[in-house]
Amino acid sequence: MELKEYLVVSEEVADAVKKNRPVVALESTIITHGMPYPKNVETALNVERIVRENGAVPATIAIIKGKIVVGAVKEQIEYLGKEGTKIAKASRRDLPVLLAKGKDGASTVATTMIAAKLAGIKVFATGGIGGVHRGAELTMDISADLEELSNTGVCVVCAGCKSILDIGLTLEYLETKGVPVIGYRTKEMPAFFTVRSGFDIDYELESTDDIAAVMKVKQACNLEGGIVVANPIPEEYSMDYEYISGSIEKAVQEAKDEGVKGKNITPFLLERIEQLTEGKSLEANIHLVYHNAALGAAIAAGYCKA
Repeated sequence: MELKEYLVVSEEVADAVKKNRPVVALESTIITHGMPYPKNVETALNVERIVRENGAVPATIAIIKGKIVVGAVKEQIEYLGKEGTKIAKASRRDLPVLLAKGKDGASTVATTMIAAKLAGIKVFATGGIGGVHRGAELTMDISADLEELSNTGVCVVCAGCKSILDIGLTLEYLETKGVPVIGYRTKEMPAFFTVRSGFDIDYELESTDDIAAVMKVKQACNLEGGIVVANPIPEEYSMDYEYISGSIEKAVQEAKDEGVKGKNITPFLLERIEQLTEGKSLEANIHLVYHNAALGAAIAAGYCKA
């Protein structure tokens, strides 16, 4: 068996990679598990539009009928949106089983990074990365996204890690794994829904060309692993720190009380926080993804130019 049996790259994406044109990878878990239909499809298509408007080719990634699809078409995105949580979240561990059995899967940050590297894509824009969960010293609940960042050479543009996580321990884990965390015009790690977290970032860069230069140097020195670019949510959509922190604490306690664990905990918490904030967190989520898509396109363009 060969990779070509399981990897399907759209003609547009393959052509752009071959001709050194900017491409931005996009995940599909946000479509299936991030929000309800039809808002999920509308958001996904808007993200692709924003990537194009900023000069890059979008490459939405998913596992469809046992194939890793890089550059899903509108009909496939619609299918993912309608099926929603019926579709499995696919991380690295799930990938060989889903492919072997001809199943569908929504790509997490980890799987999107894997597929992007296989297709030759250097930049991936998402909402927030996974990380070390609160209470991980007892549960050992640490997202596979962090391990993937230590191994797979893709630049991941995000609004920090999801604020439901232990941000301090997540940064410690990334440091241990040698993953550069770069603040785009910020010295503070953003916390997904809010620009504040209380945790500093070692490196702040002011331009996308500077980030592209770091990517080039890392590659030239054969330093394995990815880069995290932390891009704060636009100030006008940032939620009040105390307000969102209170909602998160309440949702985390409810998850603990109800025994929610493993890969079910993130969608549970995000849904509960949306309810507690009367939909404000969902709107913030959508706008931070749009913001990251635009920055991802600019970084991809800078990388190709460099």
